Amino acid sequence: MNNLLNFTNILAVGLGAALGAWGRWALNLLFNSLLPNLPLGTLIANLSGGLIMGVVLAFIAFGSFEPVGMRLFIITGFLGGLTTFSAFTGESLTLLQKHEYCWAAIHVSSHVFGALLMAAIGYALVQYLRNTY
Repeated sequence: MNNLLNFTNILAVGLGAALGAWGRWALNLLFNSLLPNLPLGTLIANLSGGLIMGVVLAFIAFGSFEPVGMRLFIITGFLGGLTTFSAFTGESLTLLQKHEYCWAAIHVSSHVFGALLMAAIGYALVQYLRNTY
C-alpha cells in the first residue's frame, strides 16, 4: 500500500486527471452546441474513454503494460478526468426535467452501450494487432 502512495504515483494520478478534465472541457466546447438536446462533448469523452480503456485492458491482459505509474496515469487519472458519470447524470436529469424523454433515452443508451462497445472494440483492436504483427 505504501508503494502506491509515493510521490510519483500521486503526481501521475493528478497530472492524468488534469489532462483528462481539460480534454473533456475542450470536447464540450467543440461539440455541445451541435445538437442542443444531446450533449455530444460528454458522449465523445465517454466513448473515447471506453475505447482507451479497452486498449489499456488488452495491453494489461497481454502483459505489455507493466508500470503501475502508467496505469495510474491513464486509468485512474486521465480516464477518470476525461470520462464523467456526474456530467452524464446531470445531463440525463436535465433532459428528463425538460420532458425530453426520447432524447434522455437516446442519451443514456448511447453512453452506456456505446462505451461498452468502444471498450470491446479497443480490446479487440489490440488483440488483432498483436496477432497480426
